[in-house]
Amino acid sequence: MKVVVFTLGCKVNECESDSLIAGLIGKGYEVSDKLEFADIFVVNTCAVTLEAEKKSRQMLARIKKINPKAKIIFTGCAAQKNAEQFYKKDGAILVTGTYAKNKIIDMIDEVGVKIEPPTLVFEELETVKSLRTRTFIKVQDGCDNMCTYCIIPYLRGRSRSRSIDSIISELKVTNPIEAVINGINLSAYNYQGKTLEDLIESIKAADIKARIRLGSLEVNVITDRLLTALKSLNNFAPHFHLSLQSGSDNVLKKMNRHYTAEEFAEKVDLIRNYFPSAGITTDIIVGFPTETEKDFLDTVDLIDKVKFSDIHPFIFSPRDGTVAAKWKDIDYKEKKRRIDILIEKKKECKENFENAFIGKTLTFLPEEEKNGYVTGYSENYIRLYVKGEGLKKELIKVKLLGRFLDGALAEIIN
Repeated sequence: MKVVVFTLGCKVNECESDSLIAGLIGKGYEVSDKLEFADIFVVNTCAVTLEAEKKSRQMLARIKKINPKAKIIFTGCAAQKNAEQFYKKDGAILVTGTYAKNKIIDMIDEVGVKIEPPTLVFEELETVKSLRTRTFIKVQDGCDNMCTYCIIPYLRGRSRSRSIDSIISELKVTNPIEAVINGINLSAYNYQGKTLEDLIESIKAADIKARIRLGSLEVNVITDRLLTALKSLNNFAPHFHLSLQSGSDNVLKKMNRHYTAEEFAEKVDLIRNYFPSAGITTDIIVGFPTETEKDFLDTVDLIDKVKFSDIHPFIFSPRDGTVAAKWKDIDYKEKKRRIDILIEKKKECKENFENAFIGKTLTFLPEEEKNGYVTGYSENYIRLYVKGEGLKKELIKVKLLGRFLDGALAEIIN
């Protein structure tokens, strides 16, 4: 019997899906992570925006076109938020939430809505080597930040962290080429008083050889101690995804973000003191309910000041149950005008960053083959294209030749 585990949303979902896949294979199922014909489909949903939740709902119709008789299991944030939008009493459908996803393996034949209660304990996943080239290591779950626009703390629960011993054990067992350390709020990692700095120092002490990359971070965690620990690793990928959301202090305060635009810029400067070639990317919400034209222009100014390697702008999406959902929304045409400006800024950021490395040497990890090219990412997260096929999945020195498609063209240095 064949099972498809299809993942929407964040890298934490991908970690959890990898564990499900391993468990299902262990039970004797044929398993794929691609949307193709199967007897059973497990959909790991997302609810971070209205659009993400809509895509999660649309999976039912997409799957029914592939196999009208398929058993379908919905899990994850969108299912936790509103199970009834997925459950159809006349179909073979099981709906679970964000907790105890590992139990799905033993619930494969069940139907109905079975949402597990919240927990304050980190739920261990089965140790697996990812189907992808990069292995995502989940070290934390939940969030206590309570940003006024965000639904995730209500769906994922309170922050909880994994023991350092367990994390080191997974790194040793899986022995990945590249490991991405992530969590719902990675910056909040704290296991019995041990913080993210302690975790990184322990990875160094364990002599882990994998290229280590970090998931999304909050600026408050950027300190000399953390950066010193990262610099000491055997092979750290200097890419920092720092969550900004707005360059306006007024909007940041209304968002319940605990930093100013100036403090954000100072932390970027600190990173570049340690890692001059670092890629620094961010997320920006456009059209937050209280965002004035001046607030928006403050964000544009900060983008120009920081010189990000890439930005991910997206339109504010009111989420029922959050504080910001109660505030008057901005006219969509105005939000569209603003995001169009930031999309142009995104192109400018990428172009300037990638052009700075033309003729220079970077380290490339092949991930997939596409139209005669092998694609993957450099240590500072430039998407690279190398002509050819069949490259071994290992870290390879390359020279950048020029910008190409959504990244840069590179050649292998012999």
